Amino acid sequence: MTVQQPKPSRIDWATLLLYAILVCFGLVCIYASVFKETHPNIWDASENYGKQLIWIGVSTFIGLLILIIDEKFFFAFAYFIYGFSILLLIAVLAAGTTVNGSASWIEIGGFRMQPAEFAKFGTALALAKYLSGYNKNFEKDKKIQIISGLIIIAPMLIILLQNETGSTLVFTSFIFVLFREGLPGWILLAGFMLIFLAVLALIFPPLYIIIGVAVIAGIFLLLVKRTRSLILITIGIVVVSGLLVSSIDYVFQNVLQAHQRSRINVLLGKNVDIKGAGYNVQQSKIAIGSGGLWGKGPLQGTQNKFRFVPEQSTDFIFCTIGEEYGFVGSVLFISIYMLLLYRLLVMAERQRQKFNRIYGYSVVCILFFHFLINVGMTLGIMPVIGIPLPFISYGGSALLSFTILLFIFIRLDANRVNELRGGFD
Repeated sequence: MTVQQPKPSRIDWATLLLYAILVCFGLVCIYASVFKETHPNIWDASENYGKQLIWIGVSTFIGLLILIIDEKFFFAFAYFIYGFSILLLIAVLAAGTTVNGSASWIEIGGFRMQPAEFAKFGTALALAKYLSGYNKNFEKDKKIQIISGLIIIAPMLIILLQNETGSTLVFTSFIFVLFREGLPGWILLAGFMLIFLAVLALIFPPLYIIIGVAVIAGIFLLLVKRTRSLILITIGIVVVSGLLVSSIDYVFQNVLQAHQRSRINVLLGKNVDIKGAGYNVQQSKIAIGSGGLWGKGPLQGTQNKFRFVPEQSTDFIFCTIGEEYGFVGSVLFISIYMLLLYRLLVMAERQRQKFNRIYGYSVVCILFFHFLINVGMTLGIMPVIGIPLPFISYGGSALLSFTILLFIFIRLDANRVNELRGGFD
């Protein structure tokens, strides 16, 4: 395979700059979250910030390698990468290591990795290759829609068996990629409505919800021109809604684990448990609130320094930003992150190759889902499901996988100038 190295002028340097800013800021936050005045050495590999520094070097090296690989490599080996990630997920079920209640890690010597992180870009590549195949019309072909769904669902089910609920939910973000490619809007709307009904079923008795849905359906039929098909569809929606809300309690009590049920009850306000399930979020909000407008300053965060916030360098890293840099710093950080996502969205839309565009949208959706849930759970407006903040949270597997995810797209985008001469779809 001939390697076509991209010209420097074709690489999106703005995206690389934003990536570098976030990664460096993440290292600063990790250092601050575990800072010890008696031991300030940032080069200490026994501390999280020292390990993260090593992973930044590894990730940068891998990212640079990706930038010099022929872009056709990712299209040609998309299914192989996806299949290999599935095999790794299966290997975890057979010989995985349990960390924090999640059996989703593979440990070899002193090295530990989480295959679920790498399955994300593997799935993005496979989905992009399948949908960009010759004469595939996702919008009209039901078979293509089903196969696309199976590509996404396969890793989700395996990860769910590993008791890794957070990573499982990340894969639901691919529905927005499918929506961009022609998934009917009513399916997306139906999905949101089912989630809404599921939340209501956790708060109110199912019978009340079923009656409410039936009343709304009846009013709808009175206000529109009724046809036999419309009446049957409306009745079907009422029946499906009734079955859903009736089954939620069973799933809640028998499928979810005790700590997951407790976290959901605290989020919905059904329980107040600031010393148990609600402790993490309570301390998180205290830390962020104590930062005020301008923050306490770098390395001055007492909530983080004295370890009041659990998982402060991983899942709750945003607390360090809120406490030390305040509202202004938090808004600035969010603005930089939104700028990165907007930049990636622009890059995705300017692609001439369908494969590149689909993969680009996958990158945006995965990063946005992580960002939204992670920041939301530290503020107490999202359930605590334990997913990292990309490029910021401590974690070698996460940083490396997000770097690969992003740099593959930067490499594909760098070749867009040559795409008029013929693609590989």
